[in-house]
Amino acid sequence: MKHYKILSELHRDNGFPPPENPLFSIYQCNEVCSLGDREFTSDFYVIGLKNVVSGIIRYGRTKYDHECGSMLFFKPRQVIEMKNLELDEDGFLLFVHEDFLNGHLLHHDIKKYHYFDYETNEALHLSPKEEKVIWEVYRKIEIEYNNNQDEYSREIILANLDTMLKYSQRFYKRQFINRSELSGNTVTKFNEEIDKYVAGGLLSEKGLPSVNYIAERLNISPGYLSDILKTESGKTALEHIHIYLISEAKNRLAGKDETVSEIAYALGFENLSYFSRLFKKEVGVSPNMFKKQMLN
Repeated sequence: MKHYKILSELHRDNGFPPPENPLFSIYQCNEVCSLGDREFTSDFYVIGLKNVVSGIIRYGRTKYDHECGSMLFFKPRQVIEMKNLELDEDGFLLFVHEDFLNGHLLHHDIKKYHYFDYETNEALHLSPKEEKVIWEVYRKIEIEYNNNQDEYSREIILANLDTMLKYSQRFYKRQFINRSELSGNTVTKFNEEIDKYVAGGLLSEKGLPSVNYIAERLNISPGYLSDILKTESGKTALEHIHIYLISEAKNRLAGKDETVSEIAYALGFENLSYFSRLFKKEVGVSPNMFKKQMLN
């Protein structure tokens, strides 16, 4: 599999004009847009805006051959494939080498945008107004990129890139709300999967359920799951797992038959002190104190 470390090599292999900057480049697609004819990885963040009519886009584990748009975000060293894409209008690609972010706040901040870990089927679908906003930011980057670059160019480009990422975060939150209205309450589905996990005896067999496990059961990526849960309930996927297990622990602690340690291990906690700290954080008292209160 081809791995691109140098931006100019990626441009050359795809017939793009040579990049104006060795660490950052843009390319506007005119109804046809592809990246190579096979899977590849790179040292670049890639941001794409495209309305796909046909062709193949693959990122991470999933591959879709139609209607993948509108906006996709790829991070370094992930497998990417874009082949024989036909667009119903213009699109663009931004390439950002990791080193272009060195020494800038965005080097850290870009990692907080979980949508770089989403699957292809979790692309950002823009409304006409939102698409206009993204194009306006792109044009500002394009103007600076095509100017004679000087000591201000990188800061201006990164400032506008940061703006584009922030808008994308905002638009994803809108999409989460719309998606939950269409597909039902994700919190409910999430808890149903934990119910099945517990009922199937997997707590004692495999320990605590992971976010990855439940995301796979719901057929969405872990990052997308946590973000949509955060939008719906204000809590992450891991926090929901903890809430479920603490609720189950409280129910069991009300009985006389099991000790605190037996309950902790039955619920998949390998470390009793971790269970006790988590319980006290959520309930306000230790599990031993809670059990005494219940029995009294």
